[in-house]
Amino acid sequence: MEQQHLERESEGEFRKALGLFDSVMIVAGVMVGSGIFIVSAEITRQVGSAGWLMVAWLITGVLTIAGALSYGELAAMMPSAGGMYVYLREAFSPIFGFLYGWTLVTVIQTGTIAAVAIAFARFSGAIFPAISEKQYLIAPIHLGSSYALSLSTAQALALVIILLIALINSYGVEWGKLIQNVFTVAKLTGIVALLGLAAYAFLRNPQIFHANFARAWTPIHVTAIGSTEIATAWGMLVALCVSQTGSLFSADSWHDITFVAGEVRNPKKNLPLSLAIGTSLVIGLYLLCNLCYLAVLPVEGIQAAPQDRVATLVVDTVLPGIGKLAMSLLIMVSTFGTVNALTLAGGRAYYAMAQDGLFFRRAGVLNRARVPGWALGLQCLWSLLLVLPRTYNAATGEYGNLYSNLLDYVISAALLFYILTVVGLFRLRVTKPDAVRPYRCWGYPWLPAMYLVGAAIVLVVLFCYRTSTTWPGLIIILSGIPVYALLRRNAARRSIDEVAAG
Repeated sequence: MEQQHLERESEGEFRKALGLFDSVMIVAGVMVGSGIFIVSAEITRQVGSAGWLMVAWLITGVLTIAGALSYGELAAMMPSAGGMYVYLREAFSPIFGFLYGWTLVTVIQTGTIAAVAIAFARFSGAIFPAISEKQYLIAPIHLGSSYALSLSTAQALALVIILLIALINSYGVEWGKLIQNVFTVAKLTGIVALLGLAAYAFLRNPQIFHANFARAWTPIHVTAIGSTEIATAWGMLVALCVSQTGSLFSADSWHDITFVAGEVRNPKKNLPLSLAIGTSLVIGLYLLCNLCYLAVLPVEGIQAAPQDRVATLVVDTVLPGIGKLAMSLLIMVSTFGTVNALTLAGGRAYYAMAQDGLFFRRAGVLNRARVPGWALGLQCLWSLLLVLPRTYNAATGEYGNLYSNLLDYVISAALLFYILTVVGLFRLRVTKPDAVRPYRCWGYPWLPAMYLVGAAIVLVVLFCYRTSTTWPGLIIILSGIPVYALLRRNAARRSIDEVAAG
């Protein structure tokens, strides 16, 4: 029956191949990468206690689910490929949509693909020691005093993963869906196994958990945030807001399902449902993961986890000797699925931009498999290029990754676009009151208003206390303005030429 339905679709249109389960797997799969297994160490150093660690993740959960429920109305109202690009374009003007799309293609989506692929390679190194960022196929070639190009075995594996997943997705959404479903189910099963292991440890030795929560609101060994005293109420508010950089990034990209809206069956129902179910599922697991860490490790142990690998330390504490291997396998599965979800979704956003004449024209064409092959290829190419540049610290002689800096810059920028999109929900209620809304945001106007207030507070604090990684994000966004002007001028010129030729 489904096959007959697919055959009736026009060859020039997306294939409606994603059901509710597939959509939930995309939401959950793109959210869960490697962050949840790592970032709690840094957050605990910032807030200093078990209670405040849970509050930090609760803030993330409330913001994420409130945002998802708000986006659900927009997704049901405009169920076409493009997601936030389309919502910002329709709510405000094309330039708002373009600036989001510009940031998405230059850094947000492509940089995240590069980062997650490198994470896959790093954890592969725990199983295959030859894979390392210090094992060079091409030694660093310095470009000035702070940057270099290199090709390590870890970078090479990341390139292979990015290229392989882009190639698979170019053969049709069914292939991308298959990978997504298999790897998301596998990673969620792995997280449940981790929770079961922690429950076993708690039953054997509940004293650690009780000790952590006996001093739940007393910060210890906190990392200073400028000259702010964390022990004060204001200091803790600042610490909680700054901690959102890690936790929000670990729960980010939940809206990517809206990019592929054109391939979702019954999108007016399934898009809002998948956003609500997927984000609630992941946030619930994230909160349980942090309780799991607190059940096995003292707060000081979480803060001092080697390389911030908290989950690895938990497994190694309960089952000595296998933590590194077990968590490396789980994170490899998790990151592979995340790269697939990011790749699948991102190409559709660039397709929508190209349809409006705001990206390479070939990116707006579907291939024989009825996916935007050129858009996937261009995304793949830029992601590959982002893997190669390295940052260099002359004082320590250590190399970093350029995309890591770029992602730091745009975390606050991405939050700004989320705020604008939810403002767009209010604006569209006024400017298009008669538009068909199959789903209306639950709790409107209070729920989206709560999101705006919470996200705005986090954003203001980040701009005040994390200036080195927030203001550059605005520069990246604003750099898209002259590009937009050029593209609009070229589009107008083509229209005049076509009219003259006709």
